Amino acid sequence: MSPIITKPSSKPYTASSLEQAALRYAARYATTRAKLNTYLQRKLADRGWDGEEPADVESLVERFSQRGYVNDAAYAESKAASLLRRGYGGRRIEASLRAAGIDRETADMLQGTLEQSADAAALACARRRKLGPFSKKPQNSDEIRKSLAAMMRAGHGLGVSLRILRAVDQGGYPDEENVSPDAD
Repeated sequence: MSPIITKPSSKPYTASSLEQAALRYAARYATTRAKLNTYLQRKLADRGWDGEEPADVESLVERFSQRGYVNDAAYAESKAASLLRRGYGGRRIEASLRAAGIDRETADMLQGTLEQSADAAALACARRRKLGPFSKKPQNSDEIRKSLAAMMRAGHGLGVSLRILRAVDQGGYPDEENVSPDAD
């Protein structure tokens, strides 16, 4: 029988050790102010705090933001670009940014990019998931309905989804130049 290995008890955080934990996290992951705050609160709940006054996580996060270790706008741009390349639509991207704690003003700055890239992202989604003109299955009404539902779940609007899926009736595989620019 193997011996039971126990984890040595961790000491409670001090101001210095909490800042080091925050620095390690910010160096390792692209993050937002909200995600860093949540991480530090979770760490404090796990190990506790060794100070007289309660830990001031908000000011630590603010300091990291002022120093440029955490940049919500850069995170939002990077995340949106990544999700667009993977074929996700504006609604899904906005939900992802809200979940990451990006404020409304920062997310609104990306609205123009999302609108300009809507057709290309929908096309990438259809190509990646083999929907509509990229499907090997015959496009009967059930298949079109399923494909439309998949496009909508990926965050695309009804108009752009239907345009991409109807490309089969219009003669084949669309590309970025053939998709009309009018959005939803």
